[in-house]
Formats: sequence, C-alpha cells, structure tokens
Amino acid sequence: MGDIFLGIDPGSRTTGYAILTRKKGKLVAMRCDTINMAHMDDHADRLQYIFENISKIIASFKPTNCAVETPVYGVDPLAMLKLGRAQAAAMLAITNNGIPVTEYYPKQVKKSITGNGNASKEQVAFMLRKTVALPDEKLSKDATDALAVAWCHLMKQNSIQNRVPRSTRKTHQNNSSSSWENFVANNPDRISD
Repeated sequence: MGDIFLGIDPGSRTTGYAILTRKKGKLVAMRCDTINMAHMDDHADRLQYIFENISKIIASFKPTNCAVETPVYGVDPLAMLKLGRAQAAAMLAITNNGIPVTEYYPKQVKKSITGNGNASKEQVAFMLRKTVALPDEKLSKDATDALAVAWCHLMKQNSIQNRVPRSTRKTHQNNSSSSWENFVANNPDRISD
C-alpha cells in the first residue's frame, strides 16, 4: 500500500473525514465518515472533540498526507468564525502528530475532480463514485466533501512527483557528487584537514 491521504471537511456541528489510498493502481476509500457534535451545546467542547477524534483517526490509519478544506464565505460572520475554529482544531490535531497539512478552497477541490470550479456537489459525488472504490455508496455530504479534499490532494501530490522524474533527480545528485570528487582530485592543495 502506498501513501495514505486524510481529507477533512471541517464543520462546527459535523466534520467530515475520509481516508484515501491507492491499492493495485485503484483509488480506494478506506473510510469515509463524520464526527458528529450536534448533541453538544458548548462550542469549546466541540472543538476539543474534533481535535481528539482527528487525533484518534490519525493514530488508527497513520496518514502520510493531510488536507483540509478552507471555508471561504458565508452569510453569518459568527458561523464563519465557528467554521474557522473547527478547521483550526483539525489542523492542530494533524500538525500535533507531525504531519504536514495543506489547505484547499472549495473551488480548487471541485475543479480538480470535475474540471469545473463551479460544479455542484452532486457532480463531484458522481465523479468520486466513478473513480474511487467506496466503503459505502450512501455517504453523507460531509464525508463526500472530505473524500473530495483527499482526492484533490492525492492528485496534486501525484502531479508534483511526476514533474521531476526520479532518474533526473538521481542524475543531478550523481553529477554533483562526481563534480565534488573531481574538484578534490584536481585540487588536493585546497583541501584542509
């Protein structure tokens, strides 16, 4: 099994998460679910709950890459503040475990999956069903959004890795070391102990 990607769609009442990997060349969602805090009244308790549950998910699945959707706009400023705090609680759980985290705007996620940054949630869900082996066909909206974030990040990482072929990197490193070896061999008087 290769890298494991954790995608998170933060919310102050429901936070979606998805674990995505590639097995035998196929994208597989190992888990898509939600952390539900609707039963909790205190906002600080909800943030603690997000932090603790994301930490448990990380301990269970050991993701190597994590991505979080960034809330961009909303009608209610207080709701946006709560969303931002939920995102921060998730990001802290990730970074507290020593894993780098990347943020994506909703339009970036939609565009990476459908080619259209203004695609509907239904279009995104349709494309995910076509490209990912899902643990359950009936995913909640939040779990689907989290899977979309993980998918987006996986594709971005693949794109970055494919830009610089490994053979080119090795050749460059070999050239550097042979250049240094040539310098030392040709200039013994310039090397001090």
